Amino acid sequence: MWRVSATKAYEPAGELLKVLSAPARLAIVVELAECPRFVHELVERLEMSQPLVSQHLRILRDARLVDVERRGREAVYALVDQHVAHIVADAVRHTEEEP
Repeated sequence: MWRVSATKAYEPAGELLKVLSAPARLAIVVELAECPRFVHELVERLEMSQPLVSQHLRILRDARLVDVERRGREAVYALVDQHVAHIVADAVRHTEEEP
């Protein structure tokens, strides 16, 4: 009889962690955890190019972690919920702890 792998249930969480594995995306999540931001604000605050910020935002949107709202010609990005912000904050705190 065919059995589903014991790790199959963890695949979605693994995919989430892959999306969050880029330092730039972690930084974007931290910024958006404070408040929704325009792309130009993220560019300035993270000192990254606009195309690079947009590329990372697209990945976060595709993973349904951030949402976008159009305001005229500009786009405002926000976290869909705070769960991912807690994951990132915990990961950052963990790496800052003394061994």
